[in-house]
Amino acid sequence: MDPNAKLEDLLIPGLDLVVCGSAASSVSAERGQYYAGPGNRFWSVLEDTGLTPRRLQPSEYRSLLEHGIGLTDVVKNQAGVGNGINFPGHGATLEPRIRPYSPRFLCFNGKRAALEALGLRRVSYGLQSTMFGSTRLFVAPSTSAAARRWWDTGLWQQVADLVRWHSDTS
Repeated sequence: MDPNAKLEDLLIPGLDLVVCGSAASSVSAERGQYYAGPGNRFWSVLEDTGLTPRRLQPSEYRSLLEHGIGLTDVVKNQAGVGNGINFPGHGATLEPRIRPYSPRFLCFNGKRAALEALGLRRVSYGLQSTMFGSTRLFVAPSTSAAARRWWDTGLWQQVADLVRWHSDTS
């Protein structure tokens, strides 16, 4: 990955939700924009679940902060997909990066991100019992075009509903 194409974390204190992928795709790294690959459902799922009022473009990713949403990846210094990413050791860096910001929820965009970040062999979709400090963890299906076989908008709707419910009760 070109170091100049590195996607910086989009994190500020007090976010409602941080979405964490495995690593930037090659297209995202080249463009310097999160979820820029063709066929990725990320931006449509945010709109469809009501997390954003309209479908944002990858070039507008910084505006997610206005909606209480941040972005990061488990692996920050590589780009690609699946087995093309060298994960060992990177998962342990996520919690220390997230903890100072204390988002209400961190949603893993796909099981692979959760498995690597949590050091597990298996993980189920949905709300997890493990937390990063006060941050609740959720695992949703990957929005990647390569993961269409496992797609379920319902799980993304669940995390959106949790975020809204917790925002309304605070």
